[in-house]
Amino acid sequence: MARFHPLPVAAVDRLTDDSVALTFAVPPALRAEYRHDPGQHLALRRMVDGSEIRRTYSICSPAPAPGDEGPATLRVGVRLVDGGAFSTYALKEIAVGDVVEVMTPAGRFTLEPAAGLYAAVVGGSGITPVLSIVTTLLTREPEARFCLIRGDRTSASTMFLEEVADLKDRFPQRFQLVTVLSREEQQAGLPTGRLDQDRLARLLPALLPVDRVAGWFLCGPYGLVQGAERALRGLGVRRARIHEEIFHVDDGDTKVAGPPAPAHSTVTARLDGRGGTWSVEDGESLLDAVLRNRPDAPYACKGGVCGTCRAFLVSGEVRMDRNFALEPEETEAGYVLACQSHPATESVELDFDR
Repeated sequence: MARFHPLPVAAVDRLTDDSVALTFAVPPALRAEYRHDPGQHLALRRMVDGSEIRRTYSICSPAPAPGDEGPATLRVGVRLVDGGAFSTYALKEIAVGDVVEVMTPAGRFTLEPAAGLYAAVVGGSGITPVLSIVTTLLTREPEARFCLIRGDRTSASTMFLEEVADLKDRFPQRFQLVTVLSREEQQAGLPTGRLDQDRLARLLPALLPVDRVAGWFLCGPYGLVQGAERALRGLGVRRARIHEEIFHVDDGDTKVAGPPAPAHSTVTARLDGRGGTWSVEDGESLLDAVLRNRPDAPYACKGGVCGTCRAFLVSGEVRMDRNFALEPEETEAGYVLACQSHPATESVELDFDR
């Protein structure tokens, strides 16, 4: 089970005017717990006026090599969100020496290093998990190649500019970088504009052999990821080769329809080897019902994006408001997002341990 531990801040690096990288020091006794796959994320939490705030940020540092005890440091990228309670705190208040509550790594937007050609389409802060994926892959696997297509507003707003340039210097024959700016003309490269579905459908076949890419990694705002997926499917790419992680989902984005809730319902949940059965209040998600009785239930964003609250549906039926975290094969296998799930039968049973 994912757990929080207090970790000291070892470094705060300004990336752009509205983003920073936070580095946490991991003591030797906790390094095994913070072993992570390239592409996973961390949930950070703080208390504000008696209320708990959790936010999820992807790890940008390389994953530890097999056999290592675990990372001595963990680095995440944080971009300021208008009115964001945690991102404002991160950019304006967090300093070296501060202690932050950090959850152990989670997430399935990952790549196990293997030979082959891989590619990513990212927008804005979507570079963060892909930076870990690319660095780990090219460092560990000499027969791997990677094409990164990234979209940003301007060069000044581009996160991890130096880190990506360093990858290009280290792996000039195996790392291809294509940058598209939406609000600034470049002296060389592609014309200004957004990476929408139509543009990607024309651009991708011109950059690389689309049908030979072993895995596509799409990360960023909802619109970019959905447009990139549609472009790839239109080019004949199988859904199994496309991996997605959504950042910045608006309330107006698509919700998944489902059956209405019964008048009275209960949820039975197994968590960390222990189970219980509790009532579900009107309009309440299954996660919130569990949290009222088991505050250690795993969650981070509560927006259907991070997947931290994934649980196996043992029995009953649920309606998920939306799902931006689970792959189709996961939902087909019976997994749901507890934060987005509402009971559609009088009793529902979830297993958080599977």
